[in-house]
Amino acid sequence: MSGAKRSNLSKRRRSPFRAIRRIDYSVILVRDMAAMRRFYQDVLGFALARTLSPNWIEYQVGANTLALARPGRLAGDKPTPKGSASLQLAFKVPLAAVDRCAAELTRRGVTLFEPPTDQVFGHRTLFFRDPDGNLLEIYAEISRRKRVTRTRAGR
Repeated sequence: MSGAKRSNLSKRRRSPFRAIRRIDYSVILVRDMAAMRRFYQDVLGFALARTLSPNWIEYQVGANTLALARPGRLAGDKPTPKGSASLQLAFKVPLAAVDRCAAELTRRGVTLFEPPTDQVFGHRTLFFRDPDGNLLEIYAEISRRKRVTRTRAGR
């Protein structure tokens, strides 16, 4: 190995960022706080963890915090233009819950991109948008045996 390659490898090993072990929280910069709050609390049923201000609210989703915030605290970013997704969030659930979630979202008037679908990469997926246009996914892992059975059954 050349001296330059060894030096680069050594720098990567010493990087302070190797201490990062997980994403602790995610922040969605919102256009319409009231609509987004209603959606995440009333439609998705997320329990409010805390409100730091009218511009920042948090939900606990498993081991992670999902925050809704108005842009502007640190950066002067403008909101994403209407009709443009700024992120995709994927929420993992048990297999049977994907179809139940689809039925509940439909009952609450949320438009689905397609019905729950078994993907060749081993997930049963459901895609929809929040009021700001962000792409949301509810998915479950499908065992290989179940994928083969569903494929043979024409699903």
